[in-house]
Amino acid sequence: MTFLLDTHVWIWSQEAPDKLGPRTTRLITDLRNALYVSTASTLEIARLLKDGTIELSGSISSWVAETLEALSCGTIEISHPIAIGAYSLPGGFHKDPADRLLVATARIHEMTLVTMDERILQYAHVRSQDARK
Repeated sequence: MTFLLDTHVWIWSQEAPDKLGPRTTRLITDLRNALYVSTASTLEIARLLKDGTIELSGSISSWVAETLEALSCGTIEISHPIAIGAYSLPGGFHKDPADRLLVATARIHEMTLVTMDERILQYAHVRSQDARK
């Protein structure tokens, strides 16, 4: 299967793996699964670092490179269709731009979004996996 990791899942997979549920841990470590992160998550991590909300060991550049390698994780860039899709989501969806980009990415690339965000988990127009399970 193909999965898109929400920003917090990416961070937790490396910095606080105990926050992930057993099913999600198995999903992330199963080499048969294809894992991806969005550059929207890198942007969000950079913002969280600047705001002092999170701390990472080393520079963000080295952290990104090392964690992508550790997870055997690919990257999906924010494309024009993703940017347009973020504000063309069907049904009601909240205004957070990072969440909109992640949901649009998962929809366009037909991926399951691994998250603990209740608003995403309850959104009927994207496949999602609860990271707490």
